[in-house]
Amino acid sequence: MTLVVLAAGLGSRYGGLKQLDPITPEGEFIIDFSVYDAIRAGYKKVVFIILEKNYEHFRETIGSRLERHIEVEYAFQEMTLPVGMTPPERKKPWGTAHALISCRGKVDDCFTVINADDFYGQDAFLRIAEYFQSGCGKKQIYHFCMAGYVLSNTLTDNGSVSRGVCSIDDDGFLTNVIERKEIRRSSGGAEYRDGDRWIPIPPESIVSMNCFGFAPEALDYIAEGFERFLRNPDTDLSTGEYYLPTAVKEMLNAGICDVKVLPTSDNWYGVTYREDKPFVVREISKLIDSGIYPRGLWK
Repeated sequence: MTLVVLAAGLGSRYGGLKQLDPITPEGEFIIDFSVYDAIRAGYKKVVFIILEKNYEHFRETIGSRLERHIEVEYAFQEMTLPVGMTPPERKKPWGTAHALISCRGKVDDCFTVINADDFYGQDAFLRIAEYFQSGCGKKQIYHFCMAGYVLSNTLTDNGSVSRGVCSIDDDGFLTNVIERKEIRRSSGGAEYRDGDRWIPIPPESIVSMNCFGFAPEALDYIAEGFERFLRNPDTDLSTGEYYLPTAVKEMLNAGICDVKVLPTSDNWYGVTYREDKPFVVREISKLIDSGIYPRGLWK
């Protein structure tokens, strides 16, 4: 199995390259804990999707210390568009689904995709690895999976966040996912913005944190979906992004796959905003003190 890490984000709300901000006295990043958990779950390779301009710094600070423990490769998310399309004026990359396309040719087995700046906990990696013990290849349709987090376990006190809110059938399979770009805590638990209104959302809702398990063939379907996204007259090419939950929803609707939701009760931690860092540092320190992680992951 392969771990694919989406690490090309610019960290605009955070105010810097947040993937390279240490969270332990030993100089470890959130990414280190995700890779450590993946290795413990049986993953043999990690592919980091980054911006090419960050390669040297990224490899020096993260990749070089992981190379002794797991096979490491890099893929670059680029701004290029399909032949015949003129790129618009924009600074941000094209979104998480487009980023994932960058690793085509570097993944040849079942793989899990995660965000670089999210702490998922070890349970998600163990559950996906167990689900993929029978393989992820096509048997009439592809059998993908997703770690499902309780919404209230994924919110920050420092602003709003983007989450893929999931609908799940009685057998535990994903039926729909809606990308809500602004969700925040409220007196009633949680709410999301819809235009000028804030609408309550159950805090126990299951959400996607971009922790999906795929077969390599999914990358081809996602690439086709990105091209449709670009050619859609409703797409704002100057600001629009092609999100991974959107791509998954399209594959579901096309009957290409099913997606098993693997619930986890672990808390998600992330540094969406710079003010989030002290909390994340404290919580991960507690996990180290309790023995879930060693002090110094790579010693």
